Amino acid sequence: MQILNPTEVLDYVENNIEVFHRKRIQSLDSLKLSKVLKRKNPYLYKAKNVLTADEIVRGILDAHISSSEEGIFGDWIEGLAIFINQKVYNGWKSGIIGVDLEFDKDDKRYIANIKSGPNWGNSSQIKKMISDFKTAKRTLRTSNSHINIVAINGCCYGKDKNPDKGDYRKLCGQGFWEFISGKPQLFTEIIEPLGYKSKDKNDIYLASYAQIINRFTKEFTIEFCKNNGEIDWEKLVNFNSALEII
Repeated sequence: MQILNPTEVLDYVENNIEVFHRKRIQSLDSLKLSKVLKRKNPYLYKAKNVLTADEIVRGILDAHISSSEEGIFGDWIEGLAIFINQKVYNGWKSGIIGVDLEFDKDDKRYIANIKSGPNWGNSSQIKKMISDFKTAKRTLRTSNSHINIVAINGCCYGKDKNPDKGDYRKLCGQGFWEFISGKPQLFTEIIEPLGYKSKDKNDIYLASYAQIINRFTKEFTIEFCKNNGEIDWEKLVNFNSALEII
């Protein structure tokens, strides 16, 4: 075990946080109104008495952004966790399906599936993770039948009062960051560097956001509003849900 150098963590974040911001903007720039409209529930907007194109556009766009950013940032912070573990325990990015990180500690091989937060999946997704862990254990034991393998579901934030899940351990928030680094307070120490140049990056992002709101609102008004400006709900529902003739 090596002692984690805080300067190395700071340098990693400052040198790589640009990737997160760039992917946020790319996610916006690649959006098409027709695609996001088909993924949202038009009945919900009608039930909420939504009356303007702008309100619908902001609703569908903000929902998409929330989901997209969770995924983008989840991938980014997974990279940070692997970097930190590599510095402390010589861990590595796993090549096994369903496993993100592998490292050796206390005569055990730890295999970790890293998620952003504790409420990341439904029962089917959790069963898939457990199946992946079992397959990974079989794979690793083909070359060393006596290896002691422990599976970890690591969550970068949140809490779980019952970490022992039988087939794996679930470590969240402080517990996860301390486990991969040996530092009890790492979970608070990494928060400040994440804001590196965030205002400048967010200003660029907000400019892209404003442009796409304006563009989508214009497109929506042309395609799904009547001449008097009222939303044409029948046309919108047909676009979203009607059977396609093959």
